Amino acid sequence: MSKITLSKKIVNSWCMYDWANSVYNLVICSAIYPIYYESITSVKDADKNIIKDTVMFLGMEFKNTVLSMYALSFSFLIVCFLSPILSSIADTRGNKKSFLKFFCYLGATACAGLYFLVPGISGEQPAMLGWGIFCMVMASIGFWGGLVFYNSFLPDIASHDDMDKISARGFSLGYLGSSILLILCLVFITIMKNIGYPNSFAPRICFLAVAVWWVSFAQILFYNVPEQKIGPRIRASIFKGFHKLHDVYKNAMASKSMKIFLSSFFFYNMGVQTVMQVAVYFGAKLLKLPDTKLIPTVLTIQFVAIAGSFLFSYISKMFGNKLSLSIAIIIWCGVCVSAWFVAEYESESGFYMIAFFVGLVMGGIQSLSRATYSKLIPEGTHDTASFFSFYDITEKIAMVIGLFLFAFIEQHSDGMQNSLFAVMIFFILGFLLLIPLKDNRLKAYKQ
Repeated sequence: MSKITLSKKIVNSWCMYDWANSVYNLVICSAIYPIYYESITSVKDADKNIIKDTVMFLGMEFKNTVLSMYALSFSFLIVCFLSPILSSIADTRGNKKSFLKFFCYLGATACAGLYFLVPGISGEQPAMLGWGIFCMVMASIGFWGGLVFYNSFLPDIASHDDMDKISARGFSLGYLGSSILLILCLVFITIMKNIGYPNSFAPRICFLAVAVWWVSFAQILFYNVPEQKIGPRIRASIFKGFHKLHDVYKNAMASKSMKIFLSSFFFYNMGVQTVMQVAVYFGAKLLKLPDTKLIPTVLTIQFVAIAGSFLFSYISKMFGNKLSLSIAIIIWCGVCVSAWFVAEYESESGFYMIAFFVGLVMGGIQSLSRATYSKLIPEGTHDTASFFSFYDITEKIAMVIGLFLFAFIEQHSDGMQNSLFAVMIFFILGFLLLIPLKDNRLKAYKQ
């Protein structure tokens, strides 16, 4: 763990990977792809009422959004299996950057592959639906698999007191960069519609743009951020990764602060990631909002999230990480309650109000979580990739459970609205488990 913050060039280069890969999270996960996928897998009448929203996959029938969430859950399981193996090799050989490159190129290539997901004929499901699901899974693995190595550079480049600020800067650059690309995509889609191109053409070009953007800006980190120097390289086995993960687990459980934080993080992150993955589907299916309203709303969320990241970093500086996280979780609980009433009364204005608060806490809680965990890693630790692999696995298991439960409830009930109760319970549990957390490393450091 770095005792001093490295040069401004190195820190900014690290933050630029957020600028690079966040276009996946925004364009593919949150904006254009969900709207495109929902539109080509649904049959609607003239009033946008859904006539059919089921698809066949592997001989089984699913609601279209349920299939998407199941596929994402599967990708998170793959990442959970790969992370301990690869992080062990990275820590023992000092090549975290090589694995980050691999996942970057995998994710970007899969995003480009979505270009071939074209609509079906006359209301039929897309012929390349299986290919689209495969690419979505690979893109998710590329994004989330790379994050464990990207995040593990934070304690290498930042001092203890600078972690909150630098983590927030990374998230903010990610929101800004992805917003710029989304604006360009939105302009491009509008132009293509106006000159008569098919509605499916422009979104597919945007998927290619995501791939190019991700790979291009990632080179800044690849060239400028150094690997942490370690001792002589030793041979790493597949099983050693799980042994190291077990060692990290024992160290985490031996630390009361780490155990409390990770227990809380496990539950509130279920809620955060589930809301972020399903928000656009919520607006499209329950409120029947067109893409001309959904995409600008998602874009607004991004800019609010930039302010939110710095706001919660400031609160953390003034009052400590615990209070900052607690405030964010309480706001998330309010979002879930409000969303149920918005769906019940089909309130479009209510949806926009909720979107504002989602943006406010979305960046803040993710940035604070990463920084809080970094502060709790024992001093002098060199195998930061293994510690962040454990953090990553905790996050992914939470996401698997959260998305699976949300999708399962939607599949076997009247619809998506009922799933909001499960999400609210996640946040309440996360808040209650955070209450006992007391650690001097998380206190305000304003002099």
